Amino acid sequence: MLGKENSVSYQEFSEDGNDQGNTQSPDFFEKSTEDLEREEPNDSILQEDDLRENSPSMRFSKTCLKNVFTVVLIFIYLLLTAVAVFLAYQTISDFFDKLNHPVMSVTYKEVDSFSPPGIALYPGKAQLLSCIHHYHDYIPPLVDPGKPEEGDCVIETVTYFGPFTGQTEKRALVVRGPSDVRMKELIFMQFSCNETEEDFSAITYMLFARFSDLTNSANKSEFMRDCERNYSMWTFSGGFRTWVKMSLLRTSGKSNEAVEFRQESAVVKFNDKRPESEKSNKLFFAVFEWRDPFIQEIRLIVTANPWNSIAILCGVFMALFKAANFAKLTVKWIIKMRKRHLRNKARELNQIS
Repeated sequence: MLGKENSVSYQEFSEDGNDQGNTQSPDFFEKSTEDLEREEPNDSILQEDDLRENSPSMRFSKTCLKNVFTVVLIFIYLLLTAVAVFLAYQTISDFFDKLNHPVMSVTYKEVDSFSPPGIALYPGKAQLLSCIHHYHDYIPPLVDPGKPEEGDCVIETVTYFGPFTGQTEKRALVVRGPSDVRMKELIFMQFSCNETEEDFSAITYMLFARFSDLTNSANKSEFMRDCERNYSMWTFSGGFRTWVKMSLLRTSGKSNEAVEFRQESAVVKFNDKRPESEKSNKLFFAVFEWRDPFIQEIRLIVTANPWNSIAILCGVFMALFKAANFAKLTVKWIIKMRKRHLRNKARELNQIS
């Protein structure tokens, strides 16, 4: 039975082959041959490429190139990390440096009038003869110098113990200073001193911010002691007219605000026309006036902005994160290249065996 089936199948196959041979044209084999001839060069090129890739010189050059590229990537990562760390350190150090060293901002505020300052005078044995307000920088000629005159100043007399002189008692004449700077208000004061034993004759004075602070204080002696502790002292001499032009300076610090005076003084000699018998009585003249309508304000400004520093640090940390991500990808790539190298090496060993 098996022999019959085989013979039948062989006949069918031969018949099918004959039928197909009858249906195909004579050019069929020629075309097939041409196709084979076209395919043969491509197969040879692929084989040559495989051989070239598998050659030891090609593998060495690729491995060398990959190693160089890996070293360059690692160097770039280290460079980025160093730059990011340096920027973070620089940002933090600059912030603390600016925080500890504020800058000074100077501004000028214009006013029409000032709060009347307090002019504290320490005449000692001298006597106040007159205290008169004048305007427009005009002081009329003296009618009878050395004689008392009617005045229009507000004066407070305060006796206290000085903060630096132990138990020495001081007597201060505190005069309400000028306020109208537009009208050029000034105060003209005249003193006389009959003391001829001293080699030098001078009257000490002190300026403080507001005369109303003295009148409103509960303890005037304590107030004057604090003023003498915090304000500067000046003098004007006998036989001259000392013209004092004041300017106000406000300094705002981190926690408190301080007020002080700056002054420009000019001294003019007094032409004493009194009789010789009266010249033994030494005369003092002082003029107090505001220099200009501007208040100088000095503020200490901390230029360290925490938000700017935080923004810079966020950028630095983002750079570090990117560098870490870059390093992670580099390590993965190195591992992948290592695995591929081991796999190729194992394949070569298998082919050799």
